[in-house]
Amino acid sequence: MVENSDDDNFSGRCIWINGPVIVGAGPSGLAVGACLKEQGVPFIILERANYIASLWQNHTYDRLKLHLPKEFCHLPNFPLPESLPEYPTKYQFIDYLKSYAKHFEINPRFNESVKSAVYDKTCGLWRVKTFSSNGLTEGEVEYICRWLVVATGENAEKVVPELVGLEEFGGLVMHSCDYKSGESYRGKNVLVVGCGNSGMEVSLDLCNHNAHPSMVVRSSVHVLPREILRKSTFKVAVSLMKWMPAWLVDKLFVVTARLVLGNIAKYGLRRPSKGPIQLKNTEGKTPVLDIGALKKIRSGEIKVVPGIKRFLHNRVELVNGDVLDIDSVILATGYCSNVPSWLKENEFFSTNGFPKTPFPNGWKGKAGLYAVGFTRRGLSGASLDATRTAQDIGRIWKEETNQKKHYVGATTASYRRCISQI
Repeated sequence: MVENSDDDNFSGRCIWINGPVIVGAGPSGLAVGACLKEQGVPFIILERANYIASLWQNHTYDRLKLHLPKEFCHLPNFPLPESLPEYPTKYQFIDYLKSYAKHFEINPRFNESVKSAVYDKTCGLWRVKTFSSNGLTEGEVEYICRWLVVATGENAEKVVPELVGLEEFGGLVMHSCDYKSGESYRGKNVLVVGCGNSGMEVSLDLCNHNAHPSMVVRSSVHVLPREILRKSTFKVAVSLMKWMPAWLVDKLFVVTARLVLGNIAKYGLRRPSKGPIQLKNTEGKTPVLDIGALKKIRSGEIKVVPGIKRFLHNRVELVNGDVLDIDSVILATGYCSNVPSWLKENEFFSTNGFPKTPFPNGWKGKAGLYAVGFTRRGLSGASLDATRTAQDIGRIWKEETNQKKHYVGATTASYRRCISQI
């Protein structure tokens, strides 16, 4: 842990928070807030954007639907409406998140970008520095709190790989987080870099808008049917794992995928040596749930190409020596955690921005530090962490509320020690 603030010349406002500070107003942050409301614990949520769920609202493509059935995608204590389809659209899910925040009366502090969070051993409290640009209080603010909940999630920042010659390409280059629709790509040759769920869906969407996508597949990938015998593949996996070990379920899925989808290796899609569940749990790599892209690959409407050697002007040279004429590049290269850029701590979180302790025990650190939304198990994992975090903080809160005089006196003394250092 870092003992003192790295900025001894801080001149902004200092605010004491009587409860946890939650960083991030995406699904994970909202879930923690709702669970803390149930526990009767006050809190604040700091959000760098000016609305909730900024990734969902501003950085997803138009055709996106939830990849899993809605029963696995609701947040704690507030199910998705029964009237929604089994796989809700992104717009339906955004409406649900807005309803969730309204129902639990969650009001984040928007336009608050966290610059650093440091645990001060001298006073035993967290010091969270932000830059506020909400129009009312522009400038630096330091929040002092006893508990810090990191809820910025696994997908806080886009990953942009270094590609040789990309600056010489000359055409449009964008990350999939900025892609909305294939409408503006009609008739164009588009190179899609990446073959995960985003790469597959963007390629499919481009096809549906009469573009000509070539999808770069640099490594092995699991492709599974979204449904098996009209039942969700994920739901089948959950059921099977109640009775079988993960390795056996993996073998069953690989065999089933071969029977249902055929030999996809002949199209350039090699399966990994690890099974889909093992790969997800150990490396966080999600299998592709096919919703139509494979049919386009078989027909040749989506071309699968190997890795990139270098870009040229309006062209790309591949590692096999082929050269393609292309008009645009879409980088479906994923996202990463941004926690290491602002959390000044090296015991709980690793350098990749994920808790060092694996699921299901990676939600609680030392000195009042918690992590929600880093399980690599989607919304259900985030909900589980949110519930545990709120219950843990709520238990401490209630115990100390029963000793209110001692608690208030001790906390006030700690706060004064922190203030005296600024």
